Amino acid sequence: MQPPEEEVRQKLVGQWLFKADLDIRAAEALLSGEPCFPYPSCFHSQQAAEKYLKAFLTWHQVEFPKTHLIGELLDLLAKVDASLAESLAGATALNPYGVDVRYPRDQPEPDSAEATTALDLARKVRDAILRALPSK
Repeated sequence: MQPPEEEVRQKLVGQWLFKADLDIRAAEALLSGEPCFPYPSCFHSQQAAEKYLKAFLTWHQVEFPKTHLIGELLDLLAKVDASLAESLAGATALNPYGVDVRYPRDQPEPDSAEATTALDLARKVRDAILRALPSK
């Protein structure tokens, strides 16, 4: 039998992963429909990557701030696994989709190619984090 704090940690990680998986699925659905919706897909890709990183940090009991900045989370992740953080450095390209893309701005809206790239980055984060977490 596991100690109660271990069960709580596993439950929290599971909740982060569940939410991240929903965001990946939403990003995929928003891109695959007719018409497709690139900007909301980009948002969900960023959210998925953020939540996968937070799941990893939660597993390793690393406190993190309330942030949407992938780079901040990768800096914390680097304290646990520098090579993993380095391999995911490209995911910082998702940062603008966490907040900026949701509001009117001077820059053009993401297109489907940009949204596909964002989704690929989120999948890369997902795959790396799932490999790095212990299997249940």
